[in-house]
This record gives sequence, C-alpha cells and structure tokens, in this order.
Amino acid sequence: MDPAFWHSRWQEGRIGFHQDRPTPLLVEHWTSLGLAQGSRVFVPLCGKSLDMAWLASQGHRVLGVELSAMAVRAFYDEHGLAPSIEQHPAGDIYRAGDVDIVRGDAFALDADTLRDCAGVFDRGALIALPPDMRRRYASELYARLPAGCRGLLVTLEYPAHEKAGPPFSVPEAEVRDLFGRDWRIEVLVRRDILDAQPAFVAEGVSSRHTVAYRLERR
Repeated sequence: MDPAFWHSRWQEGRIGFHQDRPTPLLVEHWTSLGLAQGSRVFVPLCGKSLDMAWLASQGHRVLGVELSAMAVRAFYDEHGLAPSIEQHPAGDIYRAGDVDIVRGDAFALDADTLRDCAGVFDRGALIALPPDMRRRYASELYARLPAGCRGLLVTLEYPAHEKAGPPFSVPEAEVRDLFGRDWRIEVLVRRDILDAQPAFVAEGVSSRHTVAYRLERR
C-alpha cells in the first residue's frame, strides 16, 4: 500500500487499529515462546502500540519499526519518555528505556539490524498488507530474522469477499504458504470474535475469527 495512505490515517486520526490495552492474545500466550528476560523482540509496523510497553514490562528489549513519525512520537509522549534520536540506514531510530523504534520503511531493515532479535510479535502488520505485499513481507523482512527466532503471529479470518481490507483476512493456508518453508508453525488458538465486532456485522460480515500462531525460525 502507498505510504501516503498510512500517513493520512495518522494525520486524520483514523487509527481504529490502535488498541487501548495490550493485545489479549499476547498477554495469554507470550510465555509459551519461552524467551528469556532481556531478549530483544521485534515489533513490525508498530504504530504506538501498547504491546511494546507490555513487552518491555516483561523484561524484554523492544525494537519497533513504524512509517509514521507522528505515531512514533506519540508512543514516547504517552509514556512520558524523551527519546534520543540517531541516524539509521532505514531512517531515524528513537531510543528511550527498553524500547527502540526505527522511523522508516520496514523493508529497509537489514539482517544486521535484526540479528539479535530472539522474538517477534506481529499483531497488526501482516493483516495490514494486501496479498502481494504480504508475500514480499514474508520473503524479505521475516527472512532477515535469525535462526531460532520465535514469534507470536496474530491474524484475522473472515470471508474476504464480504469486506475490503485493511485489516485483511489471512487464512491459515496462506500463513503456511508464506512461512512454512522457513518457520515451524503451530496454531495456538482460533477464536470467534464476530459478536465483539459490531462494525463488521453492520458491514455484512458473516464470520470473523482471530488466530494466534507460534512461529520458530528453522
């Protein structure tokens, strides 16, 4: 998708994808990854997600990447942090506490930047991308994460013909097609959430599930 689309969403305050609490499936299932405290966790397309603060509270060092400078500044402002800002090949990198955020293009991150990421949490990244970009995302960005990296991936499933994304429906078959060669994949939970999504019901969506996957880089 055109970067201008996401810049306009932030500028206009159309950020319904932002949650006012940490992702419940993150809180429920993160410990199943077995990552040690102090491990670095990558959060792609992070926005100003409270998930980053939650991960830091669990003793992790967080590396986010986000296109919108407005979103990055909002994260630190809302947590009372005054980040330092350094130049990075992919864009400016903000640092404060245990959360670093690269303000730039996620596809510009190289393997060296991601080499010590023991974990990855993906709640709003894969489902934010249309099909052609999802394939590039998996084959380029995820491919730069190191062997042994463990991840928690959260997706949505709904009849794609009933609603245009984002967020996009990403069925299990596609997850396995995108990641199966390089990652071990385990479904942790599939949960019906349609009753909690009145906006989707109003648009005529007949079913909606959220799915959490455990990933491990081969």
